[in-house]
Amino acid sequence: MRYYLICGERSGDLHTSRLVTALKQKDQEAVFRGIGGELSQANGLELYRHYKDVAVMGAWEVFVKLPFIFKRIKETKADILRFKPDAVVLVDFGGFNMKIAAWAHEQGLKVFYYISPKVWAWNTGRAHKIKRVVDRMFVILSFEKEFFKQFDYDVDYVGNPLKDAVADFVPDPEFIKQYSDKQVIAVLPGSRAQEVTQMLKTMLEMVPAFPQYKWVVAGVDNLDTSLYEAAKQAGVDVIYNQTYQLLNISRAALVTSGTATLETALFHVPQIVCYKTSSITYFLGKMVIKVPFISLVNLIAGKEVVKEMIQSDFEPKALKTELSKLLAEGEYRATMLKEYEVLSQKVGDKGVSEKTAGLMVEYLIGEE
Repeated sequence: MRYYLICGERSGDLHTSRLVTALKQKDQEAVFRGIGGELSQANGLELYRHYKDVAVMGAWEVFVKLPFIFKRIKETKADILRFKPDAVVLVDFGGFNMKIAAWAHEQGLKVFYYISPKVWAWNTGRAHKIKRVVDRMFVILSFEKEFFKQFDYDVDYVGNPLKDAVADFVPDPEFIKQYSDKQVIAVLPGSRAQEVTQMLKTMLEMVPAFPQYKWVVAGVDNLDTSLYEAAKQAGVDVIYNQTYQLLNISRAALVTSGTATLETALFHVPQIVCYKTSSITYFLGKMVIKVPFISLVNLIAGKEVVKEMIQSDFEPKALKTELSKLLAEGEYRATMLKEYEVLSQKVGDKGVSEKTAGLMVEYLIGEE
């Protein structure tokens, strides 16, 4: 069968790549095309576009770039029609993918959605649209299944694919040896240019306050290396595409809110969740967001496990105070690590990609 997949950022590329691999195992004649990244491409996805050519982050930023976004959506629709897929498989990336879902439904195409848009966080009424235009939804957070029940919409809870990625991690002895002289503090400034621009400078202001530690920035090679110039000027190492190797040896981490917060927790690294965006985007977000936390760690736990420093709270003095508490041996650090154990159980077992792929193939065969 033919599958057209679309993801919109780096973590989505990871999940898409693993799903493609699993689909190949379940469907020996599978053919793949779509929007992804290097990981998806390496695993068998024929790239129509790289996700960085379609991704825009932030409410205000999206508004400013609406003509660009609509142009990309129109071009993607045309490419889907040329490919003639048996299923359009959408991975997260709600703003772009929901428009594709509605259109694909009108075309009579089968629409699968893997990793739901965060409709439970804001504009819950969008769940009605999802029910109408998405044939099957595969959710990765346990509370999402209950959320969609309110709308009489049965979704498949498959577990969290990060559990697979972390379980498959293999430590590199050479990497460990390279950083064996000091304890390491990891800096994860995000995977998008806007995030690195907003976050990295303030994170790096912590370096002089903790000279006894080795500071290392997790960079991504699909971004311009000039974005990490401040780290290099501060004498801080920047390593690319080795985030798991870095987390494996880290004492603590400063993490931009996103998928990385859950990855950091699954590696049992005490962290501070940081986030800052444009004033307009933050103002608009405050008006519509209905959940008490922004990090996946706290959302899954249903309480504050990690400290979130958002917008004006993300400033050097508060950051220094919190980081000092995290680094010290004591109840504060120990409690966070204990909560991580509970969180790991809540996230579920491995085998998520295989389970999702199996269900997709079953649903497609059932329609034949």
